[in-house]
Amino acid sequence: MDMRKLVGRNVRRIRLKKGLTQEQFADLSGFSQQYVSSLEHGRRNPTIVTLYELAMALGVSHMDLVRPS
Repeated sequence: MDMRKLVGRNVRRIRLKKGLTQEQFADLSGFSQQYVSSLEHGRRNPTIVTLYELAMALGVSHMDLVRPS
């Protein structure tokens, strides 16, 4: 399983569930919209710190970002 794609799918799924656009999520997380887009498409390899920061911005556990759906 490609962890980059898994994380990207989970970030997108949770972001959409919360009703956030990529731009809104970028503002909340402190990452650029381009980074969020690349992440959701599985083209980024986020660090553990980045996973934590993304999870905090989404209001979920960092484990929710790496758990298969």
